[in-house]
Amino acid sequence: MNDIFHQWGGDLVVGSGGDLAVSTGADTINQRVYRRLLTNSGDYIWNLEYGGGLSQFVGQPADTADIEAIVRTQLALETAVPTAPEPQIDVGVVDPAAGYIVASISYADPFSLAPVQLNVTTG
Repeated sequence: MNDIFHQWGGDLVVGSGGDLAVSTGADTINQRVYRRLLTNSGDYIWNLEYGGGLSQFVGQPADTADIEAIVRTQLALETAVPTAPEPQIDVGVVDPAAGYIVASISYADPFSLAPVQLNVTTG
């Protein structure tokens, strides 16, 4: 089953035929990872335990270890992300004064095993 193409925080996209665009390949997985990481636990009414809630770190002192742990845990729960090879996660503080953090995530595409890069920011 295809997912509707939707980037977090954006509008739905119209496809070439005038209907809603669908996502494919790495776009689908990246959208699912974004949704999982940025959804607050308890906000998704069909699964109240779903979501990493990275928004809880906005306005807080940067805690890269906690963010990395949440990202790692949520990736393990996302069935679209392969567990082998293990996803690589690097969380870095870009602007300490503003609490701006970037989580760089690299995982293998489940079909080609080619690396897929995804950056998630908070702050």
